[in-house]
Amino acid sequence: MNPIKKLASQTAIYGVSSIIGRFLNYLLVPLYTRFFSTAEYGVISEFYAYAGFLIVLLTFGMETAIFRFAKDEQGTTSQSTILRFLISSSLFFIVSIAVMSPFLAEQLHYQGFAYYFILFAFILGADAIGAAPFARLRLDEKPTRFAFVKLTEIGVNIGLNILFVLAKQQHDLGIDSGWSSFYDPSIGVGYIFIANLISSMVKLILLSDIFYKIGLSYDFALLKKIIRYSFPMVIIGFAGIINEMLDRSMMKFLLPGTVHENLSQLGIYSACYKVSIVMSLFIQAFRFAAEPYFFSIYKTENSRQVYADVMDWFVWFCTGIFIVVTIFIDEFGLFVGTDFRVGLSVVPILLLANLLLGIYVNLSIWYKLTDRTMLGAGVSIFGAGITVVLLWVLVPLYGYTGAAWTTLICYAAMALISYILGQKYFSVPYKLGNIRIFILLCIAIWILSSFAVKTNSINVYVWKTVLLLSGMGILAFIKFSDLKKMVFKK
Repeated sequence: MNPIKKLASQTAIYGVSSIIGRFLNYLLVPLYTRFFSTAEYGVISEFYAYAGFLIVLLTFGMETAIFRFAKDEQGTTSQSTILRFLISSSLFFIVSIAVMSPFLAEQLHYQGFAYYFILFAFILGADAIGAAPFARLRLDEKPTRFAFVKLTEIGVNIGLNILFVLAKQQHDLGIDSGWSSFYDPSIGVGYIFIANLISSMVKLILLSDIFYKIGLSYDFALLKKIIRYSFPMVIIGFAGIINEMLDRSMMKFLLPGTVHENLSQLGIYSACYKVSIVMSLFIQAFRFAAEPYFFSIYKTENSRQVYADVMDWFVWFCTGIFIVVTIFIDEFGLFVGTDFRVGLSVVPILLLANLLLGIYVNLSIWYKLTDRTMLGAGVSIFGAGITVVLLWVLVPLYGYTGAAWTTLICYAAMALISYILGQKYFSVPYKLGNIRIFILLCIAIWILSSFAVKTNSINVYVWKTVLLLSGMGILAFIKFSDLKKMVFKK
């Protein structure tokens, strides 16, 4: 099969599961933003931001390590060694958080809710342990099984969320039923965490046969070799999660208002962040398929040209997503509750930031293929430094808009540095002309769409239609021209 077609087909399967799953999770956003206050949604966002940091530490870059060592003589032993490491470290983490939960609750202003931290410890432990069998499915090129388990986990989580929110509504309305009497207002958003924990345990049950196939054999010497490879990946992952999640982790502490007011601003920002989910969905699906695929074709004759072609198609597709969401931002904004729509202005900034993140994901293959993971870690640390400094400066002045600009500037800098280093150590003939045009097109559409009058008059939709057709027409023309050149060249 043509390499681009093979990657596209696997991306499509991962993408369908990812898109359906994340879209179903996305449907929880209008649910949360209509039945919980902005401050309550801020609590949810803050805890999941912390989870983003911790899951990087718990998985310890072992997913990439599984792909890296799969073709070695000890490929099978490496997988079982990694699984045993993840189980041991996750159990240690759960016990540690359980002991420290009262202290953590006091320090983070959650007195009386120490059990939130214990619930999250179990959730993160289950997710870390599940990373090994999921990597095995990707390695074996079984995206259908991967999709089934993911969707089942998400389905259980959503179903329980709906039941818990229904119980909350009945309780708040004073409806006397068996389900409403089950609801305890003192738990509140804790029910969301309980639903997540149950769904995570269901996932592990569905992956039980993969655990058996991997086994628990152990090679300490091999583990040391794996850790030497994966440790820079932890730094990269942790720095990456700083860039992605630190704004939501620190906003409560950086904003000048009270804790409740700051949580409310965090809730608004997090809900609007979800509106940019369409771009994130595609990037996530692409990453699932691309990483093992890029490793598999590394030593083929035309691999570098394939990497360049993949980048071009990737940015082209992401530009189309940016155009649609930015032009119809008010329509996409209907997914969040009325109180949250005041923050929709940050969505185009976050969309462009995600596009640059996707470019960085493509570019970062150079340090993974050449085992220069410490250099890759350096790029991520540099990006994390930008994030920390700009959040500290911009958030107190501009609120969540400053957080959005911080994300955009960080990913732009990381993509640029990664390109420069990548061309030095693993040169790939990327189509820079096309990429520049795509990014400039995004900026132009963003500026022009802001001129649309915020009413429901027909003139607004005429303007939006003209912008949409113009943007898509330019994309189609560029790609058609490239394909025509390719045909004549052949």
